Amino acid sequence: MIRFENVSVTYADAATPTVAGVDLTVPEGELVLLVGPSGVGKSTLLGAVSGLVPHFTGGTLRGRVTVDGRDTRTHKPRELADLVGTVGQDPLAHFVTDTVEDELAYGMESLGLAPDVMRRRVEETLDLLGLAGLRDRPIATLSGGQQQRVAIGSVLTPHPKVLVLDEPTSALDPAAAEEVLAVLQRLVHDLGTTVLMAEHRLERVIQYADQVVLLPEAGAPPVMGAPADIMAVSPVHPPVVSLARLAGWTPPPLSVRDARRRAAPLRSRLAGASASPAPGASPRTPVRPPAVSSIAGRAQNDPRPGVRRLLHRLLRRSANTPPPATAIPGGPPETHRPAAAGGEAPDPAPTGGRAHPHPPAAADGEAPATGGPAPESPTRTGGADRSPRPARGQAHPQPAAAGDGGAPTTGGLAPDSPPARPEAGRHTHHRPAAADGETPTTGGPAPESPTRTGGAGGNPSPAEGRAHPHPPAAADDQAPATGGTGGSLAHPHPPVVAEVWRLGVRRGRVEALSGVGLAVGPGETVALMGRNGAGKSTLLNILVGTVEPTSGSVRVGGGLTPHRTPPRELVRHVGLVPQEPRDLLYADTVAAECAAADTDAGAAPGTCRGLVTALVPGVADATHPRDLSEGQRLALALAIVLTARPPLLLLDEPTRGLDYAAKSRLVAVLRGLAAEGHAIVLATHDVELAAELAHRVVILAEGEVVADGPTADVVTSSPAFAPQVAKILAPQPWLTVAQVEAAL
Repeated sequence: MIRFENVSVTYADAATPTVAGVDLTVPEGELVLLVGPSGVGKSTLLGAVSGLVPHFTGGTLRGRVTVDGRDTRTHKPRELADLVGTVGQDPLAHFVTDTVEDELAYGMESLGLAPDVMRRRVEETLDLLGLAGLRDRPIATLSGGQQQRVAIGSVLTPHPKVLVLDEPTSALDPAAAEEVLAVLQRLVHDLGTTVLMAEHRLERVIQYADQVVLLPEAGAPPVMGAPADIMAVSPVHPPVVSLARLAGWTPPPLSVRDARRRAAPLRSRLAGASASPAPGASPRTPVRPPAVSSIAGRAQNDPRPGVRRLLHRLLRRSANTPPPATAIPGGPPETHRPAAAGGEAPDPAPTGGRAHPHPPAAADGEAPATGGPAPESPTRTGGADRSPRPARGQAHPQPAAAGDGGAPTTGGLAPDSPPARPEAGRHTHHRPAAADGETPTTGGPAPESPTRTGGAGGNPSPAEGRAHPHPPAAADDQAPATGGTGGSLAHPHPPVVAEVWRLGVRRGRVEALSGVGLAVGPGETVALMGRNGAGKSTLLNILVGTVEPTSGSVRVGGGLTPHRTPPRELVRHVGLVPQEPRDLLYADTVAAECAAADTDAGAAPGTCRGLVTALVPGVADATHPRDLSEGQRLALALAIVLTARPPLLLLDEPTRGLDYAAKSRLVAVLRGLAAEGHAIVLATHDVELAAELAHRVVILAEGEVVADGPTADVVTSSPAFAPQVAKILAPQPWLTVAQVEAAL
């Protein structure tokens, strides 16, 4: 079906060909997987099949590429549209219309298909890809994964003979990726469609491939063969193959099922070994049973203060023992919480990142809870001078990535009594200023807020306890809660770098976030996971100030309200790498981007360039960012934001387009930042990344937090989010190949 005859492609001003010596045939009715490190020419090879190379990209193509007998040198992309369907790495560049249903129909309209045929195929595709609920939605309001499904659907409706897909599952959650791959397999098996696909997340796709084409390095001729044969020698391979190489399994298994059949001897060898703690694993932070989580969610969100207090007491009784007092290592001696006004024992605060020493400030006109000292509001800065162009490290404002809405169910809370957060150095204390010129609250001394000083010689472990130093200020400029007498806290609580409380975002009929609470401490790495459209990107955009919440409160950097803070001030506290790295790239060359990043961050010249080289070696200074591969462009955007070393680093799908080696280098950089006290929040569908890097996983569903706890507890409790090693070696507690290797 597809024939490459001694093909090479050289772009303008390039000294060497991007791909060279390509001579192979892709048979009809097979799924062929194209693999290799980032930047070796996979996208170029796919573009040569669709005619985009060289007709659209420029450059020189030598040799010949034919698709079902049509020569792509003499047939432009529009003359191949009835034969070849193409989905590139960037779905937004693919769209022509404004709504989901129109986009699915557009390709068929261009080919002149009958209206009744078009209607039937649109309905079939909506059902196949789980898009029926989004049919009337504007594409601009969809999440990245939803947009990717729409892009795939738009090329399926014309029923082309050949599908060319560049990283089709990179922005999809695990369940959606399985659905898309099942559709592709059905097209291959039932209709004889030929699929040529490039993908870095091989753990998702390798078992579906009929053949694999390996591009070992830029300009090197490809190697084609059976998947097991290629994986045995490939420099890029999924965790199941890494485990097979460690265990000596030949040929390597390609699926979890095949690996489990061969894993009994390995499990026996590991039976007596103790797993080195995965990031975030903590035996002192057990996961709540579902019934308790449901009560905890109501205790957090019920608008009636009396009901909240009653539910908190129920939670305390369910634990059988009262919550112990916590102490800060190196801080004051351990003491118990003071009694509440009226002699009543204080209710236990919800935890898991949301524990407060006092009831929260009122939101949306709610009457504040009374009976305790009122905290002072952190200083709030105005946002009058907002620059129309975001400061480097801040993404462009964009519509919220919407979820499906729905009433809150659970609060995703962790246990009632979190262990204390280990902190480096001594704590100093200060009294925060009142917000927006408000009069400071009265009724007793305000709790003092600890300030983290230094990091040398401290415990590099992440924060386990996530108690807030203060309740967040009231939302929407309301007065903070008042009333109560006496009683400052007997000891300081660990600081937080970012916190949100009862956060809600609504866009028209869609509730993107509902009742979300989250706190992130210094040195902590938190992975936001969940299906496409759950609200992960919306939460990141709220933390960086590009989306304003509808309700609730958000604070970063010791008291800043992101959407009211000028970007040039906020960028010193928060940095975001968005799903689309182009949003951060303005210059004409990589060197110019890096020089600007060094200047903006006040870093030493060459800092940004060194990060780029560390993540993806071999990128030339004179290269235009648009000419980089998706993985290289992402690495450049990451380097720009990392150069500023913000205390809070936000990453939205940071491994899209990165091969396994580049991902490992990124993990090393992020671990180093976390060890120095930087807080990291990443939204990802990459379960292997979460298992390797995150201390804590928060799962969102329809805009609500449904799970929040140590990585090992959360990911292994769900088949959708468990990494390959955990599935293969279950019920033993291993998450990564590195853990297994260390134990052996």
